[in-house]
Amino acid sequence: MNKYIFITGSTSGFGEACANLFAQNGWDLILTGRRRDRLENLKSKLTSQFGVKIEILCFDVRKLKEVNESIGSLSLEITSKIEILINNAGLAVGRDPIDSGIVEDWERMIDTNIKGLLYITKAIVPFLKKNKKGHIFNLGSIAGKEVYPSGNVYCATKHAVDALSKAMRIDLVEHSIKVTNIAPGAADTEFSIVRFKGDKEIATSVYEGFQPLLANDIAETIYFVATRPKHVTINDLTIMPTAQASATVLWKE
Repeated sequence: MNKYIFITGSTSGFGEACANLFAQNGWDLILTGRRRDRLENLKSKLTSQFGVKIEILCFDVRKLKEVNESIGSLSLEITSKIEILINNAGLAVGRDPIDSGIVEDWERMIDTNIKGLLYITKAIVPFLKKNKKGHIFNLGSIAGKEVYPSGNVYCATKHAVDALSKAMRIDLVEHSIKVTNIAPGAADTEFSIVRFKGDKEIATSVYEGFQPLLANDIAETIYFVATRPKHVTINDLTIMPTAQASATVLWKE
């Protein structure tokens, strides 16, 4: 197929699920993340199963120098074939009222969810413009549509992702580059484990009593959107578990 998809945060959750699904459908991959062992294992598994080409880049999206050096190491043969960027790297850390929030948690979310997305996009867009086509997916959240108690800074970062998705669409429309904001509701990935800093008991309790979204639900949605005809762009999708009506309304049995 000779088409590459660039996926940030590909070592778990939505990113890993997207890597699996696109590889299954013949796409070559550029997988990025901070955990080299997971990147190596994923590369080995997918090349063995599907015979696709895979490049791995181990870096932290929060660090501009690392982003630019890693992406700059890719050959022209590869960058000329990048057609999709999935800005998946992101997280929530802590769930405290604004006056008792931990500044380090705020900075980690802002640096990853906003600045990291910007760093990656700025580095990849020139390839898409040169290729005169492309599709950017930004992983937002229902937290980018609504705010909820003690979600303050996380919600603010995902509202920023929502706004940036709209702004990118406007800036890039003349270059035939599509931009899609994906806003999931409750999804059972590593999200809550990270948010509650490794407390698996609390993280697991978040999803008790209802069927949350799974990583593959989001991957299948992204694949569907990515395979629409050239003249069709889906700008924004909010995807919820059937049991969830809003950020704070969940029907638990």
